[in-house]
Amino acid sequence: MPDLGSDGTIRLAAFAAAFAFMALIEAVRPRRKPHPLRLRRWLTNVTIGGLGAALLRVMAALALPLAALAAAALAEQRGWGVLARLDWPWWIELFIAVIVLDFAIWLQHWLSHRIPLLWRLHRVHHADVDFDVTTALRFHPFEIGLSMLYKIVWVLALGPSVPAVLVFEVMLNVCAVFNHANARLPVALDRALRLVLVTPDMHRVHHSVERGEHNTNFGFNLAFWDRLFGTYTAEPAAGHEGMTIGLAPYQSDRPSELGWSLALPMRRERKTH
Repeated sequence: MPDLGSDGTIRLAAFAAAFAFMALIEAVRPRRKPHPLRLRRWLTNVTIGGLGAALLRVMAALALPLAALAAAALAEQRGWGVLARLDWPWWIELFIAVIVLDFAIWLQHWLSHRIPLLWRLHRVHHADVDFDVTTALRFHPFEIGLSMLYKIVWVLALGPSVPAVLVFEVMLNVCAVFNHANARLPVALDRALRLVLVTPDMHRVHHSVERGEHNTNFGFNLAFWDRLFGTYTAEPAAGHEGMTIGLAPYQSDRPSELGWSLALPMRRERKTH
């Protein structure tokens, strides 16, 4: 089994470094004026993220395979998965693992907008009335738990190496912070980056209050899945400064409250999606 402690430290360090760097960019070059309830939002979003991380720790403590890295180690030990049966160079396996697992995350995100039960959980993320680095943390703990179980199924079926899964996990964490940032990138840089990676401007469209916009741009890491499957929107109709963030029924201070946000999946769904 991998050393989950050291691997966890690597992921946490990468996430913390990306979070601090993008928070600094937000402060120096914000894309949009911050929401008036910024401090309350940050406290709520960070707490929700902390609860999700705590749930994953509990899951890992109950059974080691309930973590993507441990699942990769188990698959490697038992010879499970497609890649485990192929004697290919490590760099080819790494490339395939990143591509396949990234598609799996794109598919999960797409399904979260189409399956009512999954949407009940995922709308906690979309209910945020602003868009910044803390939005990357705002996933209901139950959604985080289900996401890990979903990821484990893909890891066991694919059979990637532990280092390949670690690279993907670090990439996923760092890119999530990057593409949720309220950061103003130079136009030329944004255009170049979004040929490969999801940029903040690209993902911000996905958080639009407009249904036709928040049902596009599902990518978290790689940008080409949305172009490939016809779910790409280049810019919001109202522009980045003029667009409204969040969900139409919840344009109030309530999404900035911790208890309200955690209880949102249990509330009756309004027909806005």
